[in-house]
Amino acid sequence: MERLSGLDSAFLALETASAHMHVMSTAVVDPSTALDGFNFDTVKRLLSSRLHLLAPFRRRLVSVPFNIHYPLWLEDPNFDLDFHFRRAALPSPGGAQELEEFTADCAARPLDRDRPLWEMWFVEGLEGGKVAIVAKVHHAAIDGFSGTELIAALYDLEPSPGSRLDLEIASDIKPDHVPNDLELLAYAAASIARQPILVAKNLRKTLRSVIGIANRMRGTEIRSGIPMTAPRIGLNGSITPHRKVAFAKVALADVKLVKDAFGVKVNDVVLAVATSALRSYLIERDELPDRSLVATIPTSVRTPDQKNAMGNRVSAMFAALPVEIADPLERLDAIHSSMLEAKEIHDQLGGDTLYNWAEVVAPLLFTRVMKAYSNLRLADHHPPVHNLVVSNVPGPPFPIYFGGALLETMFPLGPIFDGAGLNLTVISYLDGVGFGFLACRELAPDLDRLADFVDDALAELVALANAPTIVLDEAVNADSVLGAERPRREVDPRAIGFDRVAPRSAPTA
Repeated sequence: MERLSGLDSAFLALETASAHMHVMSTAVVDPSTALDGFNFDTVKRLLSSRLHLLAPFRRRLVSVPFNIHYPLWLEDPNFDLDFHFRRAALPSPGGAQELEEFTADCAARPLDRDRPLWEMWFVEGLEGGKVAIVAKVHHAAIDGFSGTELIAALYDLEPSPGSRLDLEIASDIKPDHVPNDLELLAYAAASIARQPILVAKNLRKTLRSVIGIANRMRGTEIRSGIPMTAPRIGLNGSITPHRKVAFAKVALADVKLVKDAFGVKVNDVVLAVATSALRSYLIERDELPDRSLVATIPTSVRTPDQKNAMGNRVSAMFAALPVEIADPLERLDAIHSSMLEAKEIHDQLGGDTLYNWAEVVAPLLFTRVMKAYSNLRLADHHPPVHNLVVSNVPGPPFPIYFGGALLETMFPLGPIFDGAGLNLTVISYLDGVGFGFLACRELAPDLDRLADFVDDALAELVALANAPTIVLDEAVNADSVLGAERPRREVDPRAIGFDRVAPRSAPTA
């Protein structure tokens, strides 16, 4: 049994009838590489054999009476894998559009809080005999980093999982005692008693940080994104439960070419591509604003000792996406500067500030505020806090296999909120970068057009990178000048979590 943190509980409180706080991934795998066969039943046995590594898949919520404190996770005494793992098939021809529509339909349905907060579909009928694995997990249980740890637990480094498919649930998984209301209230009382101390401590720390940031920024132009200054566009309004999904994929080599040519970071290039695509999309919709969009950038603040832990250890930065700038290099330069400043502000404010304040907000109050904001449709009448959320998650640069089937590509998807009806989540894998767009269907019925602009956005930067006279910054180091060869850095799979894959001798029931 484990109590949710305040931040984990906040993702529950943020959930309304229209805003579903789950994260998703759509993976396309090639069954032809599976040496031991690949079908719904073999994947089901694989899931069963790995459950001892997948705490978010086994645990369900227990709420405190009157919602006066954060809920608890406990091992579900009535766990039923058949409820969570399901089978589906796409209508012919089973292409990208059909897969996007199926994923959107899954995204539009909330998770059942009386069971562990996850679902997974084995989706057949894709062109070329491929299979899609569509999964969703509540954000209260995982963040981006712990999501990659789930991937490490489910995927293998070789095309045959071998005897692990025959394993049963590990014997050390025992259902938890379900506490009664008095026990829950007693647990909550001890935590609530500490909150006045935490409030005072957080207030002092936050005030010092804010004063320091204000003094440093005085008299200088602010280049990072500033909440509450976002221009209103059609994507910013009250959302419905309906979803639209679109995917795009680009070559990682092209992203790195741009990064090296102009001395920026991979994340800068990703944001520049997103900004260019948004600019084209907004021009097509006749909605191009005269100032930058504001994007929330989730940032992992997980420490080494928090590895393999459930829940969220995230903070947020705010970046300016200058869609109003026509020149692509000027846009890239502005994004690079914005992210440098956003990181400086984030570091000065403290990566644990969001987490610490979430620990002292009563879940009942948070829930009522969010429901009132949604029910009164305040997002339609007040300036947006931000325009969208953009996440960039690094994936493994080596091939991985799901039940023996080679993972070909993956598209992650994040939640949307009232007032910000678009989420872009990006992941790199092997030689590609997958862009997963999720939006409110009513606010962005043409979301596929936004995804269509991604290729052209990157191609424009690649063409400029291939022009030998262009360098973004005179101070760029010599080894990052256009065309410079960089040695390939080999990545140890154990360094990014693949040491957690169950050994051949994993315990059995």
